[in-house]
Amino acid sequence: MGKSYQDLKIWPHTIQLSVAVYKLTGQFPTDERFGLTSQLRRAAVSVASNIAEGYGRASKGKFRQFVGMARGSVLELQTQLVIAKELGFGNSLEMTSTENLAEETGKMTWALLQKL
Repeated sequence: MGKSYQDLKIWPHTIQLSVAVYKLTGQFPTDERFGLTSQLRRAAVSVASNIAEGYGRASKGKFRQFVGMARGSVLELQTQLVIAKELGFGNSLEMTSTENLAEETGKMTWALLQKL
């Protein structure tokens, strides 16, 4: 691997995804602050956090377990984006871009999981 979780190919994608979700949800209705906004942000941050935490466990088995949790968070995020889109929340171009980032990150987590 590398010296740090930040050296992983997936790492910048997880950060980019979190930033995109924060920007997108900033456009959601204020009454969604404790609903989808909170859920989407938590799921997005969880992807990057689980990869970092798992890497820090210094065990291949533990890392694999945390990458699995990160993958689950990506799938959760993708589901919530579908709901937000159906409700007409957020700018449609930013929504599409965020959905694409989530899909790409999901593929990368799956590939990392298979590699481990």
